[in-house]
Amino acid sequence: MSASNPVVWFEIYTDDLARARAFYEAVLDVTMEPLPMPGDMDGFQMLAFPASMDNPGAGGTLCKMEGVSPGMGGTLVYFNCADCAIEAGRVEAAGGKLHQAKMSIGDYGNIALAFDTEGNMFGLHSMG
Repeated sequence: MSASNPVVWFEIYTDDLARARAFYEAVLDVTMEPLPMPGDMDGFQMLAFPASMDNPGAGGTLCKMEGVSPGMGGTLVYFNCADCAIEAGRVEAAGGKLHQAKMSIGDYGNIALAFDTEGNMFGLHSMG
């Protein structure tokens, strides 16, 4: 493995792409855009989170694909925030469920944990 951060891409699977899009746009205060599929990938749709190839961190998408279900599966994605309490405060109004309010993780900052409208758990991280 190289010396860079290990995560370069993420995909969050959903049963209802429009519902998941509305949830993440409301909680993270972003606008997501459709990501065109290369080649023949019938039944696979993606909506991209805002990202820049020039900045550190991983880009990713919401995905809908036949035969792949969302939910608890062992992978947890953390979104970077200035203050994770702000985004955590938007979760329930957007249709999700807050699992853990902002809490300290010592020298590593703070986290909050929530479930999206599809049953996926995700994290919010901030240094402040």
